[in-house]
This record gives sequence, structure tokens and C-alpha cells, in this order.
Amino acid sequence: MSGPALRLAVEVDGDGAHPAAWRRAAHSPDHLLTPRRVARVAAAAENAGFTLLTLEDGALPPGATPDVVGRIGAVERAAFLAASTTVIGIAPVVPVTYAEPFHVSSQLASLDHISIGRAGWVVSEEARPEAARAWDRPLVDGAAARARESRDGIEAVRALWDSWEDDAVIRSVATSRYLDRDRLHYVDFTGDTYAVKGPAIVPRPPQGQLVVLGRPDLVPAEQLDVALVEGPDIAAVTAAAAAAGTPRTFAEVEVALDTVDATADERVADLERHAPWTTGGRLRHIGSAAGLATLLEQLRGVVDGVRLHPLVLDEDLPELSRLVLPHLFERRHAVRPLPGASLRTHLGLERPANRYAAGAAFEALEETR
Repeated sequence: MSGPALRLAVEVDGDGAHPAAWRRAAHSPDHLLTPRRVARVAAAAENAGFTLLTLEDGALPPGATPDVVGRIGAVERAAFLAASTTVIGIAPVVPVTYAEPFHVSSQLASLDHISIGRAGWVVSEEARPEAARAWDRPLVDGAAARARESRDGIEAVRALWDSWEDDAVIRSVATSRYLDRDRLHYVDFTGDTYAVKGPAIVPRPPQGQLVVLGRPDLVPAEQLDVALVEGPDIAAVTAAAAAAGTPRTFAEVEVALDTVDATADERVADLERHAPWTTGGRLRHIGSAAGLATLLEQLRGVVDGVRLHPLVLDEDLPELSRLVLPHLFERRHAVRPLPGASLRTHLGLERPANRYAAGAAFEALEETR
């Protein structure tokens, strides 16, 4: 199916999508969390032409013994990568099941400032009861309760991003004023389980609002910029994308590619001896780079982009960079991000107006009538 060129994203947490991916990594396990290794993966994704990289996260360690477990917070990794990349968008996963929206707002706004408008936010939830103990918070029990926390959390964070108008920082030497207090606003948000007064402690992000990504079955569509849709085949992905109701949709695609050393099937079988690679309902390609390129071309017009989950980053990312992405770019089935542009621009999303500034302008107009 033909359609607009795809935007390409890649998940780069850990050593890959398979829980035992570390067993085929090109580095020793003790190098997994080093700055050099994290920066190397991000540089490879940026040089390949990906529009966005995402960083999985959660309060609990990923995987289980005997596999390597360990993770540095996604926001902290994203901040490091924002300073060591120049074009690619960076979107950490930040659940708001237990996290304070005020702190999440500040962290993500800071990330957008560091990256000069290249930041996004992948919303997820903490479903395991152990996460409540890790946060020392009461258990948020059940899917409906977790959805409520995500809904309220996103609304509070978005309101806090707007609590500073774009020109609130005036830096007036003549009047010895750094801020115009009239351009800061209390959000006065009241949810089902908490309230947020505001305003934020960080100026409005360069993008106005960061790009918010998430699953439409977990987060209301009106709160998302990009829906991450799943399905075991193209028909299911097509139905999910059509039902998403969001400005943009990205298909989740798990990938294992043939390499010069082993076929994709052989690589998967090698890791399956140690742990299963559960499907989770996502579209999955196990095979050649040409086959993956054909699959992605078929998704044009179905979705606006894809987020790839490589089996093993050290093995699959070079194949993606060498064979898949150049093929898509050459045929204009996908596009590279442009230097100096924001993530919203790359995704064709307008910069939103500030809700409080618009309200203030409306009130002033009413007073003149």
C-alpha cells in the first residue's frame, strides 16, 4: 500500500528485545550501563537515520535471573543522550502510576530544553504490585485504576507545561526582573486521587508540549499525539490504527534479521534455549532485511511510522543501518529527520498554543466588548 513516507523509531533499552539478548551482545555484561556503550548505540541509531529512539523504564529490574538485570533511569539516560546527539528525537518511557506528575513535568520539560526540542514521552504504567512497594505508595489495583492515574497524570503534566507562557522569561535588566509574573499560571488541577496547584518550576518546553506517545488501550486517544498500535499481522495493525483516533500512529514491530554469521531463525533459537521471546501481540519479522523492507513498505498508508524492537541491538542495528533504512530512504518510503527541526516538526505535528495565554487573550477581548 502506498502512502506518506514512514517515520522510523527504535527501542534501545538494554541489549535488545529478547530477555537473553545480552548473551549475543558484542560487549561484556559489565559494560551494559556504561556511558560509552549507551552513546554508541544512540549514535548508530542517529547515523542510520532513525527519527526517534525510545528508552524503556520501570521501577522494577528488567528480566530475571539467570539473565543480566539492571537499568539506569530512562530520563537520566535520555538527558545524557540529548547532550551527545544532534538530530534524533529522544523519548523515555515514564509511567505515572506512582510518579508525581509535578516532577515528571519538570524532568521532561528539562529534557526538551537540553535537546532543543527533540524530546518525547512514552506513557506506560506500573502493573506489578511490587512497583508500589518500590515507590512506597499504596497499590494502584486494577486496569481501571491504573488508567485513571495515567489519564490524570498526563493532564496534569500537560497543564504544567503550559503554566509558563512562551515569553514569561523577560530578563529585563532595566527593571531587574527575570520573570513576568502575569505570564505564569496556576494549573489548579484536581484529579480523582490528588491535586496539583502549580505553576511549574521549569519554563515552557521549546516544543510547547512534548510529543506524547502511548498505547490507545491504556491512555485516552485525546491525550496522545502518537498511538503505539499492535497486532500480529498487517490486518490487525490496520484495524488498530484506524480505531486509534490520534493525530499519528506508529506500529510496534519486533525484528530479528539474518546476519553474515547466522540466520534470524538460528539466532532466535540460540536465545530461546535460555528464555522465551513472548510475542505480546506485536507484529514480528524473523528473516531477511529485504523481507523487513517489504513489510515496512506495506505499512505505508496504514500507519505514520513504526517503532522497531531489535532482537539483539549489537547484531540487528548494523543490519538495519546497512540494508533496511538505506533501501527505504532511496525509494522515499521513509524519511530522515532534518537537522535543526523539532520532533514535532519531524512528525508533522503543529506546535500547540498555550491554553492559559489563549484564555487570557479571550478574556481581554471580552472586556473590550
